[in-house]
Amino acid sequence: MTTHAALLLLPGDGIGIETIAEVERLIAFFNAKSNAIKFDVERDLVGGSAYDAHGVAITDAAMAKAAKADAVIFGAVGGPKWDKVPYEHRPEAGLLRLRKDLDLFANLRPAICYPALADASSLKRELVEGLDIMIVRELTGGVYFGEPKEIVTLEDGSKRAVDTQLYTSREIDRIARVAFDLARKRGNKVHSAEKRNVMKTGILWNQVVTDVHRSYAPDVALEHILADNCAMQLIRNPKQFDVIVTDNLFGDVLSDEAAMMTGSLGMLPSASLGAPDAKTGRRKALYEPVHGSAPDIAGKGLANPIATIASFAMALRYSFDLIKEAELVEKAIARVLDQGLRTGDIMQAGMKNVGTSEMGAAIEGELRALAA
Repeated sequence: MTTHAALLLLPGDGIGIETIAEVERLIAFFNAKSNAIKFDVERDLVGGSAYDAHGVAITDAAMAKAAKADAVIFGAVGGPKWDKVPYEHRPEAGLLRLRKDLDLFANLRPAICYPALADASSLKRELVEGLDIMIVRELTGGVYFGEPKEIVTLEDGSKRAVDTQLYTSREIDRIARVAFDLARKRGNKVHSAEKRNVMKTGILWNQVVTDVHRSYAPDVALEHILADNCAMQLIRNPKQFDVIVTDNLFGDVLSDEAAMMTGSLGMLPSASLGAPDAKTGRRKALYEPVHGSAPDIAGKGLANPIATIASFAMALRYSFDLIKEAELVEKAIARVLDQGLRTGDIMQAGMKNVGTSEMGAAIEGELRALAA
């Protein structure tokens, strides 16, 4: 019996349009190859493209599609064209609404260094070769969503800006459980990063993670680390880490730092997951590359599609339990890199420089060979 799975593609802006097109190659391959699952695909607008068409960063109709979908595959949003649109309609507001309305509280950002790219990292090969870190970022709370959030004019004419860092014990508890569950399937170690030395939210974070560890995951090793020290240790000795769990702001910073150890932001995928449905156990989920819309190269066929393709592999694993298929996609990526194919962002001496579609076609070709 064939299972039908609903996928919503939101290419967005810039290179998101080009990289999502390469994911569509793989969707078509699995639809033709597999008798177990068929992907029913819809598309819609988000970001600047949605603003141009509808005056908002994402429409209610697109949100309804996202809520019904088994998984959303997201490209990228933004660009200088929309720098002056009203703040509430900026392209990034579409992504923030998806995260908030779907309650996608758990952001999984793997930092994996493929052996073929160890020399592309800004760190020494021995520090990054074999690197495999999972950063678990709380995504719907913290300073990005806390209120009040405002800029006000004071009596003397100067301005004051306020952003509010806000967390509840429930928000911390559920993200900690995700981190411990992931660690059990990996190296069985979690580092919890916060700033308990200067922030009340850091004190609460530390307390709740400690309590969850004691009651839920005593079998997993837990170490608490200050977020600034975590940033330093990621450069000094990154392979000491397995799973890092942290808040929204620190997760944003630390995951980008970890990304650059792998050679390029163009290499790294991410998953944003909600809570399991009470009836089906399935989580709302959005998968996206860590990189942005790169308007300087958009439309030129130069973008690296690997992060978006790897995000689709994460969807196969976390939304559809298609572990074998996810591993095939990841092996296909590794094989193509071993063959010396490189987009411009990861180009190395002696390698072959290819464009977006050429890289996507090569990965599809290796996937076909692996699945034969």
